[in-house]
Amino acid sequence: MCGICGIISREQGGPVDRGSLETMMAALAHRGPDDEGVYLHGGVGLGHKRLSIIDLGTGHQPMTNEDGSVWIVFNGEIYNYLELRRDLVREHSFKTQSDTEVILHLYEEIGERCLERLNGMFSFAIWDARQQRLFAARDRLGIKPFYWHLGRDHLAFASEPKAILAAGLTTARPDSQGLEEYLTFQFCLGDRTMFDGIRRLEPGHYMTFRPLRDAEPAVVKYWDFNYEIDTHHTAEYYVDQLRTLLHDSVRLQLRSDVPVGAHLSGGIDSSTVVSLAASLYGGDFHTFTGAFREGPQYDETRYARAVAEHVHSVHHEVWPTATEFADVLPTLIYMMDEPAAGPGLFPQYAVSKLARQHVKVVLGGQGGDEIFGGYARYLVAYLEQCLKGVIFGTQEDEKHLVTWDSIMPNLPLLQQYRPLLQSFWREGLFEEMDRRYFRLVSRIEDAETLITRDAWNAGSQGRMFESFSAVFNNPATKSYFNKMTNFDLKTLLPALLQVEDRTSMSVSLESRVPLLDHRILELVTRMPPTTRFKGGDTKRVFREAVRQLLPQVVFERRDKMGFPVPLAEWARGPIRDFLADTLLSTRARQRGVYQMDGIERLISHERGFGRQLWGVLCLELWFRAFIDGDRPSMPHDTGSGRRPQPAEGHTLQ
Repeated sequence: MCGICGIISREQGGPVDRGSLETMMAALAHRGPDDEGVYLHGGVGLGHKRLSIIDLGTGHQPMTNEDGSVWIVFNGEIYNYLELRRDLVREHSFKTQSDTEVILHLYEEIGERCLERLNGMFSFAIWDARQQRLFAARDRLGIKPFYWHLGRDHLAFASEPKAILAAGLTTARPDSQGLEEYLTFQFCLGDRTMFDGIRRLEPGHYMTFRPLRDAEPAVVKYWDFNYEIDTHHTAEYYVDQLRTLLHDSVRLQLRSDVPVGAHLSGGIDSSTVVSLAASLYGGDFHTFTGAFREGPQYDETRYARAVAEHVHSVHHEVWPTATEFADVLPTLIYMMDEPAAGPGLFPQYAVSKLARQHVKVVLGGQGGDEIFGGYARYLVAYLEQCLKGVIFGTQEDEKHLVTWDSIMPNLPLLQQYRPLLQSFWREGLFEEMDRRYFRLVSRIEDAETLITRDAWNAGSQGRMFESFSAVFNNPATKSYFNKMTNFDLKTLLPALLQVEDRTSMSVSLESRVPLLDHRILELVTRMPPTTRFKGGDTKRVFREAVRQLLPQVVFERRDKMGFPVPLAEWARGPIRDFLADTLLSTRARQRGVYQMDGIERLISHERGFGRQLWGVLCLELWFRAFIDGDRPSMPHDTGSGRRPQPAEGHTLQ
């Protein structure tokens, strides 16, 4: 796990400034405090900051092949590198034991098709001097980041936009459509970012660029979700296959030359990962969780403790406070580069900080809700379709059917989602499926009271629905469930993985996500929707596959809500001044973005688990950090020469 960056000159013989490259590397120091390296030759500069996980002694980067004609900078882990290496040693003389060298030689053998063989999380850039070509790629699910900027005389890339900005290669300006997308969804779609001129390489894509020949990079999709439904196998077959793949994914992702632990929330996803990992790990296995003291709805530690006791892990807890939230959030938004996908960013950072005291790698359960259909909104959407079917005699194609009779037993799960139901059915009942799901995922409720017409208006909504529809209606499937989960896998999941990446790397911790093994995705997306979501039973196949792994109290719970933060309660008390100083300030008023009367009311009346206050708070802190240039202190700023002090935690053994 590392930070990578590079500058490729578009001019014949044009030199790359070493100072600019080193400035980019300095901005990525938190991603790799263990080692660093530079490759600088003519019009090519590659930089690397290393967090040493595999082959601690000889995995230095940038790394080259035997004759020095191909160079690589790599961020991530290739979990099947040992298996790939066994084939490659017949043709190549390896100098290291690292997974980086495996990518390098595999590329030499089969070029871009090397991506088909890699099982892992990765972003990397290869400079092929033989072809005078840059080849850069990102893993299938977008677990590891890659951003790029094309200037008049250069192409620059980095693990984080702040590195490109720090080197002065482009100016920080808001992207107008990116702002509209953030206001609508609280994340950007596709390759767009909040920064004008900076793009992300999308998950499952690679890019090539010949600086002296190409006007711009060629971006190619090499992998996507496959919704060609396999109806030839039984539900029992899928459960068995899933169980096998879960075990193998965790086995592979435990490979490390440094200590490994796991995040443990007490939900079924992280509990499954912990149960499998603890059974396979040699030695004490550490688990980490966090909660808030503001009430039982913010405290799931009893479930996490039940799992920890079940697997005999060394368990640690941390209890973040409102004061810490106000103190650290400006820095966290800077670390994120773009406004965050949800307030869970804050406790996730606190748990990562706690974990870094004890291990250098953590496993987590990220992705389970998107893969297996765990969100309550899927049930809400199908409830409406069932009502529509009963009233109007309409239904989906038979093989995708969720009937009124079958969905009824699962409706009590929606008791805690009354505000969502009220908002969803306030208007637009029985519209087309895309219109209805757009309403479920949109965060722009009451926009006219919070956002000025210059920033978001009726035209914005039309543009955002078109952007949404391009993703939602893209898969060749009639299944409403597949359309919903596909949209979340393509948009929400990358946003959540951005949080995963930045919160862990901000404290130099590697985070791995075994549920996002691409083999699992390929199995699940080809299952009949009736197998995945029969009767609206969320995570049905997954639950059957892991039934024997978990304590009964965890397996039977149906009230998991992610990592809720008591932001509404804090807004009326301990962080009210922080919110007012940020959102009601002269600078905020002069943005031309916020309706100040509405913002003032929102601070006092945000509903529990609401996302409106969070959305505008993160946006304003982003404006301050990147557009105004108020750079907060970084966790590993070199000015003091000191590492941050570890978070206070509680240990159970």
